Amino acid sequence: MVEEQLARRGITDPQVLMAMRTIPRHLFTDENFWGRAYEDHPLPIGQGQTISQPYMVALMTQTLKVRDDDRVLEIGTGSGYQAAILSHLVKKVFTIERHGALAKRAREAFDTLNIHSIAIRIGDGTIGWSEYAPYDGIVVTAGSPDVPQPLLDQLSKDGGRLVIPVGDRGFQQLKIITRNGDNWATTEDVGCTFVPLVGKHGWSEGDK
Repeated sequence: MVEEQLARRGITDPQVLMAMRTIPRHLFTDENFWGRAYEDHPLPIGQGQTISQPYMVALMTQTLKVRDDDRVLEIGTGSGYQAAILSHLVKKVFTIERHGALAKRAREAFDTLNIHSIAIRIGDGTIGWSEYAPYDGIVVTAGSPDVPQPLLDQLSKDGGRLVIPVGDRGFQQLKIITRNGDNWATTEDVGCTFVPLVGKHGWSEGDK
């Protein structure tokens, strides 16, 4: 997976590649999918959600440019795989999931791997987790119609980075937003398709 799907496609950060080698992706999928766990595509995890393809997890992690003393917020815990990868690279990961059943399964996977640097909250990820802000990095693993203002506000003023897919429900563009003081600079990366980001500052349940 790492050599053929990641390194050959532009994932060059050695720490990201090591994290992808270290964290076993199959433990974050249903046992029925273990035989496909290291293929480069999403897999269903229940509640209408998916575990992201390995390349997208690696790309978003590399784009965050994290350091080992960083504190990172993830919006959309899902299977817990992205948070586990981040935990291998940073001091503390805070992650928010709106489906309680998925949060419970993710916590079980973290415990199995003896990962104790991840805090999970069940709730609306679009409003962030202000109690522990500011964050050095924020990664959103669901497609949003726009960039939620609370997430911008919770970035560190000293170069905090937000990586988020923005677009319609069928297709998004990966945006990278860097904060310096009260200014935000935005660049764009690859096109992508994520499940919808549902919440106060995202899509509503009934949106099509």
